Amino acid sequence: GMLTSIPELSLGLNAILLDDPEIYVGNLLGGVIVIFLFIIPLLAIIGNGIIITKQLNQSNTVATLITIAAPCVLLLDKKITNIDGLVMILLYILLLFFIQKRKGLIAAVGNISAKHKVNYLDSIIRIVIGVIIVYFTSQFMVERTKYFSQIFQVSPFLISLLGLSLGTNMPELSLAIRSVLLGKRDIAMGDYMGSAAVNTLLFGAFNIFNRAPNVINGNFYITFLFIVVSLLFFYLFSRSKNNISRNEGIVLLSLYVVFLITELL
Repeated sequence: GMLTSIPELSLGLNAILLDDPEIYVGNLLGGVIVIFLFIIPLLAIIGNGIIITKQLNQSNTVATLITIAAPCVLLLDKKITNIDGLVMILLYILLLFFIQKRKGLIAAVGNISAKHKVNYLDSIIRIVIGVIIVYFTSQFMVERTKYFSQIFQVSPFLISLLGLSLGTNMPELSLAIRSVLLGKRDIAMGDYMGSAAVNTLLFGAFNIFNRAPNVINGNFYITFLFIVVSLLFFYLFSRSKNNISRNEGIVLLSLYVVFLITELL
């Protein structure tokens, strides 16, 4: 989840450096909608359903969804302060502590490393090269977003919400396709939940780094409604029979189409 959020990290840093925080706000919020109303439904449709593994039990799911929902709740006044940023970071840390306490993730990572003899140096080099490429690509994306915002007279928030959020979630989309081909759909589900939760951490960190309170000029309340609905539907579908069926995926994907139409009208 953390590694596939590198595009969001790079884009957010460039948005702050180029003094347009609305871009990272729209991208991170749009990312939640893309994950829960587009990528997960797509995985369920092409993979003929997703089985929810026992690791994603009710308490883990609720804790993760609360963390994911935190930014949009704190943005209800269309302004987010440094205190809000600290709250989001704290929520993510508490989520990690909660899952680590229940599942022993640190010990599990150690066991996997010992068993498979992980080559950390090779992995780190690959990640660093990827981060450098993504960073400069993100710089171009932020500049183009500001340009088209001025040309079409729409807020950078809206362009980021509808456009950039799809682009920065390409790693999650490619993971969905590979997971179906390899029959490892539970890995993809873990990444999506983790990636959406990391968005909350990034949101808080960016806001503290930006220092000044962020004010959203776009129509945020529609976004808030669809984020809440998407998380609620995901929870209900995932807990009903411990899976998300193909038909439920179609329902979620239909909501994404409605979201796009509503925002574009």
